[in-house]
Amino acid sequence: MEPIVTLTLSVGIGTLVIGALARMRAKRKSRALQAARRAKYAHNFSAQRQRTQNIRGRQFEDLDETEIAEYNDRDLARNQNIQFLRLLVADLFDEDELTPDAEEQQREELLQERTSWIEEHQEGLNEHAALVQEEEIGSGVSVIESLAPEDDDIEERLEREGGKSGEVQLSLAWDDYNDLDLHVFCPSGERIYFNNKKSECGGELDVDMNVRPVSNNPVENVVWTGEAPPGKYKIGVHFYKHHRKRRSKKTTNFRLRVMVHGESRDYAGTITIGNAMQMVTTFTLKENVPLSDKSNPL
Repeated sequence: MEPIVTLTLSVGIGTLVIGALARMRAKRKSRALQAARRAKYAHNFSAQRQRTQNIRGRQFEDLDETEIAEYNDRDLARNQNIQFLRLLVADLFDEDELTPDAEEQQREELLQERTSWIEEHQEGLNEHAALVQEEEIGSGVSVIESLAPEDDDIEERLEREGGKSGEVQLSLAWDDYNDLDLHVFCPSGERIYFNNKKSECGGELDVDMNVRPVSNNPVENVVWTGEAPPGKYKIGVHFYKHHRKRRSKKTTNFRLRVMVHGESRDYAGTITIGNAMQMVTTFTLKENVPLSDKSNPL
């Protein structure tokens, strides 16, 4: 029996060693990925680091029991609000799959149909967005502390779609044909989204995907290529349209990347058609903070 016991112990130790080595390699890759991001996005931001400090807002996981109950009441009110305002998008077009030529031919018509729906419901959309904007707590999605490099394809998606990089960059990714939308509430109170793609404060929605269900690995991107104004930023995600193409479900997993001055933080969440826009997270840019301040930027 002793040789068998020895062999079992050896196999067990070997498995532990292999697992430890794999985790070390993953951590090294993750650090290399973060360094590459900083090198790519932090250009010309050294002066800004002296001028601003970035403060991450509170998340659902930070709340105590009383605050959780209060948050859930507000969340229920938001879900009831979107139903009351009848903001669920009706089927604007046929869901049958089209050839690439037909896709391109109909794209302009589909955009016009969506524009007409937005114009009809603009007052309600603004009312709901204003309600969501009041929320100060992130929606309880999980913060991804260390995303495995093999699972991190947001950069590839942005490069594929020609997404810009900048001092502040907010990127949303998901993995089906549904139409999710990124909403960014600027310090001035202006909202950047699909119907207001360029803000007066310099932000721009430069990638907006799946108005028509053309991709099962889409991305959206809001970016300040120049100086981003100080103040509080709030980032919302809305499930705008459920496309039934290739069994896309009514609940979608998403990832949000918040990149500020070359430092990033990733979030993962789930959103269901018919529910209110989620306030995923907030952060604040403050002025006149010395470079020596080492506060966590996100």
